[in-house]
Amino acid sequence: MNPAHTRLDPAIFHLPVERMRAGYYSDKYFVRARDVLQRDHHNPRVTLQVFGKADALLGGIDEAIAILKLCSDDWSALEVKALYDGDAIAPWEVVLEIEGPYAHFAHLETLYLGVLARRTRVGTNTRRVVEAARPKEIMFFPARHDHWLVQTGDGYAAHIAGAIGVSTDAQASWWGSEGIGTVPHGLIAAYGGDSVLASQKFLEHMDGGVRLVTLVDFENDCVRTSVDLANALGHSLYGVRIDTSEMLVDKSVMPMMGRAKPTGVTPQLVRNVRNALDAAGHSAVRIVVSGGFNADKIREFETLRVPVDAYGVGSSLFQGRFDFTADVVRREGTPCAKVGRAYQPSPRLERVR
Repeated sequence: MNPAHTRLDPAIFHLPVERMRAGYYSDKYFVRARDVLQRDHHNPRVTLQVFGKADALLGGIDEAIAILKLCSDDWSALEVKALYDGDAIAPWEVVLEIEGPYAHFAHLETLYLGVLARRTRVGTNTRRVVEAARPKEIMFFPARHDHWLVQTGDGYAAHIAGAIGVSTDAQASWWGSEGIGTVPHGLIAAYGGDSVLASQKFLEHMDGGVRLVTLVDFENDCVRTSVDLANALGHSLYGVRIDTSEMLVDKSVMPMMGRAKPTGVTPQLVRNVRNALDAAGHSAVRIVVSGGFNADKIREFETLRVPVDAYGVGSSLFQGRFDFTADVVRREGTPCAKVGRAYQPSPRLERVR
């Protein structure tokens, strides 16, 4: 649950209000339903309830409320009750209840259901990897796997789920932070494949408050590169990040092939790097791993007590479905729902002001 039990200001979402009011982003049948009611001067007061279908970590609720506040015909005519971003929810539990003249908000259903589904998916998947890794850190690195427009809300969903860092400023913007990252392969390539030189240039030109973490798989020799970096940079090196491709076997793992799956970021590779750093007197250098990690792979690493300090997780955070459904369940205070649905009391809901 949101620890402060507060809600984000609707202005933070930068909604295209006029287009949302016009129905530009809504399923056409909702827009036409609104138009029919308005033209027929028929605007019954209804109670609509929204629920999901799976155990999940709720996300997108403040964004859904912002859509109702800014894009309904008359927010003051609506009575809205809702849970909070970050609340744990059960299947079929009501997360949002709207009561008011139906024509005032009928055109918005596509929008608030969509943001609830998206943010809940990202937040739930993030919470699962956070719990698998706890107390170790999770870095939220999926920005490259989806459209840039989703970054702000996805980053906030990851934040409330417990991710310790996000990779873009947009993802961190709703709580006033900024993105984090590592010395990337591209910068190393720009300095001729020299990971040490690229890291030295990073230190030279970046703000001193930025933690230096360098990718060490450029030459597919993570042990040597890690030790070279630590020897050259000393205490300036916060950590190394292992991101070996699933198509490759690191040089240090090749002599050990036949005992376990050798490709990609493996427990043995991480142990090889940790042992080499410790032997060279660099036990303070942290190890970050990334590349194909999800909750199951993290649990496997933790069960094996692999010496990882933080996990970078990307595309797996977008997987799965966490759909929401909205139903009108009352009309003018009288039960009126399609067969199989009925009004559900939900004592956890709180009135939205």
